[in-house]
Amino acid sequence: MTVSRLALIAASAALLTACNATTRMSEVGSPPALSQIENPNRASGYVPVSLPMPAPQTGVREANSLWRSGARAFFKDQRASRVGDILTVSININDQAQINNQTTRTRANSENAGMPELFGYDLNKILPDAVAGGRASLIDLSSDTSNKGTGQINRKETITLQVAALITDVLPNGNLVLQGRQEVRVNFEVRELQLTGVIRPEDINSANSISYEKIAEARISYGGRGQISDVQQPRYGQQIFDIIMPF
Repeated sequence: MTVSRLALIAASAALLTACNATTRMSEVGSPPALSQIENPNRASGYVPVSLPMPAPQTGVREANSLWRSGARAFFKDQRASRVGDILTVSININDQAQINNQTTRTRANSENAGMPELFGYDLNKILPDAVAGGRASLIDLSSDTSNKGTGQINRKETITLQVAALITDVLPNGNLVLQGRQEVRVNFEVRELQLTGVIRPEDINSANSISYEKIAEARISYGGRGQISDVQQPRYGQQIFDIIMPF
């Protein structure tokens, strides 16, 4: 890594530290401020969802019928279906994984070769006395290799939450793009939940809710910010040191 790159990283770290320190100084004695409600389509970095779409199909209308195909209510379908509609997403993650791997490998090789004569010449008369064993053990090779590896993974995650999500786009095939965000402040700590993904209207139940496992391209983020989260994180200098330190 060049000196200029190290200087750039150090300058960036100092700038981030200064920005974070300024924000923290402005919040001394006050709880963290909640973010403003904004239009997701106008947020910085928003990119419209574009996925492969099947050929469009014309809807079938039945004459002299009060019942609409796919409706869950006789008079009106209460499920979210248009941009701006709201539905409830149930998140119930209970994952557990345990993996144990152990590998042992051992190999030993030994080679011993003698050379009594070379092109008719007696090697005992040619080679110096320092050659131990003379021509009987002119070449002696041996190798010993041992390798042992052990790995273990024990992971358990449990998250049970519900969040109201907003329909932000309707794809050409009828699938819905949703985005939800929830902020809860408890004393001086803010807990944030963010959710995005693509769902089928058919998977929304009659209570206008959907389970998280039916969301395609789901992105679920749950974390927090505040005094407790700040104490639990290492300082910027330590994080940069861990990245650039080769040992």
